[in-house]
Amino acid sequence: MLTIMSDLFSVIIPDTLAYYYSNTPTQGGYGYSSLTFLGLGLILLAALAGSIIRNKMMAAMQEYSAQPAPFSGAEIAAKMLADNGLNNVRITHTPGELTDHYNPANHSVNLSESVYAERTVAAMAVAAHECGHAIQHAQAYPWLSMRSQLVPIVNLGSRLGQIVLTIGLILVAAGGGTTIAWVGLLLFATTTVFALVTLPVEFDASRRALAWMQRSGVADRTMHGQAGTALKWAAMTYVAAALSSIAMLVYYIFILLNSSRDNR
Repeated sequence: MLTIMSDLFSVIIPDTLAYYYSNTPTQGGYGYSSLTFLGLGLILLAALAGSIIRNKMMAAMQEYSAQPAPFSGAEIAAKMLADNGLNNVRITHTPGELTDHYNPANHSVNLSESVYAERTVAAMAVAAHECGHAIQHAQAYPWLSMRSQLVPIVNLGSRLGQIVLTIGLILVAAGGGTTIAWVGLLLFATTTVFALVTLPVEFDASRRALAWMQRSGVADRTMHGQAGTALKWAAMTYVAAALSSIAMLVYYIFILLNSSRDNR
C-alpha cells in the first residue's frame, strides 16, 4: 500500500498538477480555490502524521530489537503455527528489513533475516503477527478474504487510474469536461478502499499474536507489553497509509468539483 501511495505522489502530483496549475486562472478560477488549499492541507497533515508514526514505529522496533528474548522469530512462528494446527504452513526467510509477510498463495510465513534468526522481543512480535495472518487465512477471516479479492482490482486501478486521471486533469486544464478525470478518480479510489480494508486485517493479526503470546507463556509481562507497543506502532503505519489515501482522494474530488462548477 505504501508503494502504491509513493507511486501516486511521485507520478501524478509533480507532473499533472504542475501542468494543471500553470494552465488555470489565478483569480476567479478553480486552480487556487479555498477547497484546493484545504485539500493540500489535508495531504500535508496526513504526510506529517505518517512521518511521525513511521519514526515511532522505527524507534520501537529498534529499541525492542535490542531486548533479548528466549525464542527467535522462526521458533516463535513454528510454535504458534503448531499450537493452531497449521502444519501445512512453511516458514522461510526473505532478504531485507521490514519485509516480513504472509503469502496466502503458497501458505508461507516469510520473515526478514533478522526476525527469522534473532532472539529479540521485536523478532518474536513480528513473527507472531505474521502467523496471525496465517491463522486468519486458515479460518477464512472475512476481512482478509476481502483484501485478497481486492488485490487484482487495486493493481489495475492504481496503474490505469494514474494514466486516466492524468489525462483527465490535463483535459480539465485545457478547458474540457471532467468525465475522464472522474473515471480516473474512481479507479484511484480502489486504493483507498484497499487501505481501509487492510486496517482490520492488521489490527486483528496483532490481537491474535498478543493473545497467543500471553496464553502460551512464551513472553513474560514485560516482554508482552513491549511486543504490544511494537505491534501497535507497526499497525499505525497502515492507519497513516489510509489517511494519506483518503487525503489524496478528497484533494482530487475538490479539484474536480471546482472544475465542474466553473465549467457550468
